[in-house]
Amino acid sequence: MTSERFCRLGVIGGGAWGTALAQQSARNGNKALIWAREPEVVEAINGRAENDVFLPGVSLTENVTATSKFEDVAACEALIFVAPAQFARGMFEKLAGLKSGPWPVLLCSKGIELTTGLLLTDVLDDVWPSAIPAVLSGPSFAKDVAEGKPTAVALACRETDLGHRWVATIGSQTFRPYLVNDLVGVELGGAVKNVIAIAAGAVDGAGLGESARAAIISRGYAEFRRIGAAMGANPQTMAGLSGLGDLILTATSERSRNMSLGQALGRGRTMVEIMGERTTVSEGIATAEAVVTLAKSKGVDVPVCEAVAALVSGRARFSDLVAGLLARPFRAGEA
Repeated sequence: MTSERFCRLGVIGGGAWGTALAQQSARNGNKALIWAREPEVVEAINGRAENDVFLPGVSLTENVTATSKFEDVAACEALIFVAPAQFARGMFEKLAGLKSGPWPVLLCSKGIELTTGLLLTDVLDDVWPSAIPAVLSGPSFAKDVAEGKPTAVALACRETDLGHRWVATIGSQTFRPYLVNDLVGVELGGAVKNVIAIAAGAVDGAGLGESARAAIISRGYAEFRRIGAAMGANPQTMAGLSGLGDLILTATSERSRNMSLGQALGRGRTMVEIMGERTTVSEGIATAEAVVTLAKSKGVDVPVCEAVAALVSGRARFSDLVAGLLARPFRAGEA
């Protein structure tokens, strides 16, 4: 099926993932304007065709430019939203005032709003109901996408024609979006896997062994499935690219910000020490508490996610959390 592309895209967020998606869409001949909060990012992209702050070593095409002015994206046909999830509400409010009428928005941030427990599609509907949401998530590292290495993701959209238009805009032989209509499943997968990756990293960092890491990933995945079932997500989505696929990548690679954070915590380092050395966001930190809140509201038991929330908040030591998980009673049923 051939669909008309969005030829002028605004990308909200000048980090590695936003830059990679801008580069990917620009390969198809589209113009991508990145809004970035950091002046040095705007200067680097416009002056040197490289985001050497967050994605060094990748030369950007001439169709990728940057701005620090929100109003500059008003001329764009559609938006790719890649800013951290906890800032989404305020940004949606600003964006809503830029343009009247419907505006397609592809949500690529991976998180749940901490203060409300809402998915970003729900936040969008709450503050910007005229926006038309789609969600992209899946096993993908920004540098792989930016360098054109083979990657497959899920792209969820309720309107089939709009979904095909998004696929035509960003898809290619090496970047393959698989179209589904399950926004909840795709969003949940992108958020919950970050929390489980912190747990997997902590087990690895503490030297508990690969068997223990596999067990924690499997039990975390079971928690994700239970939350998804309670929220009406499609089981096939949860077992696909944006669920199990993204979890496998994020919870097994040291390139994952969330897994590497967990490794440092497992080795006994504090959050203050770890975050003092980082310039990037690990979405799983805030999402852990949000997942626990969401799960409780649905009556879902999530001991792995609860342990991560306690760990990143400093409420408990990793050794105590491990002892607590190992002391849970044996139960028949889901293995």
